[in-house]
Amino acid sequence: MKTSHTPKLRATAAAFTLTLALTGAAVLAGCSKNEPASLQPIEISRDTSCSLDGMTLMDYPGPKAQMQYAHGEPDFFCDTVEMFSIYLKPEQQQRVRAVFVQDMAQADWNNPVGHWIDAKTAFYVAGSKRLGSMGPTLASFASEADAGKFAAKEGGKVYRFDQITPDMVVLDGGVLKDQKM
Repeated sequence: MKTSHTPKLRATAAAFTLTLALTGAAVLAGCSKNEPASLQPIEISRDTSCSLDGMTLMDYPGPKAQMQYAHGEPDFFCDTVEMFSIYLKPEQQQRVRAVFVQDMAQADWNNPVGHWIDAKTAFYVAGSKRLGSMGPTLASFASEADAGKFAAKEGGKVYRFDQITPDMVVLDGGVLKDQKM
């Protein structure tokens, strides 16, 4: 049974649906303007200091790291162990958008500049005899083969990003285990 209101209801429903669709598209478009599609690593300079301890990154050997957040300035770390120690803390409140480390198959160990890679796809060697700025470090590599070659030469074991645990990146320097005090 048709009434004289049916065409008006259809027109109103169509207008409402169109308005809803346009509003949704505008909201989604606004979201994409706030966050870039992909973040790029920032190159360190002579003035770049570690966000954790203030050390100048370029003054020390071994792989460096950086964390970029949804809002705010990035954090730089003079060692991958420092980066993991912060990243793996449950109290880490900032939304991490990207984490970068250096590919030590390409970077000079004693003067590591450039060769940034996505930390989450990297391979890490723990327990090698090579030291970073904070002592024992997690050497970072873009490929598992390069990490394996490094481990064969320098010692250690190869891990993926998600295999690194908080107990592997304790920053106490062994003080908590020193029973001679």
